[in-house]
Amino acid sequence: MAAIGEFELLILMAVLRLDHDAYAPAVRAEIEQRTGRGVSRGAVYITLDRLESKGLLLSKMAGADEGGRQRRYYQVPAKGVRAIRRTLSALEQMRQGLEPILGKL
Repeated sequence: MAAIGEFELLILMAVLRLDHDAYAPAVRAEIEQRTGRGVSRGAVYITLDRLESKGLLLSKMAGADEGGRQRRYYQVPAKGVRAIRRTLSALEQMRQGLEPILGKL
């Protein structure tokens, strides 16, 4: 399986954190709050779609927003969790030995 990028990793982790409340605007807010960086709506929607097409996310329509439109809620299946683990492991392997340069994280 191909590696996932940084933003894909952030999206997947935000969906995990949000659990049953993981819909696009909440995912965006979670990433912005935790990382302190702005995230465009378009980038979130495109990445959610891409991750779902890769089988790393599942979605279903449920509930409704203030305008009465149904929301698309996301969850991370086992395949997505494995992708997160592989990516974090690869990052950790690359970080090891760089403490003198990067400091303790």
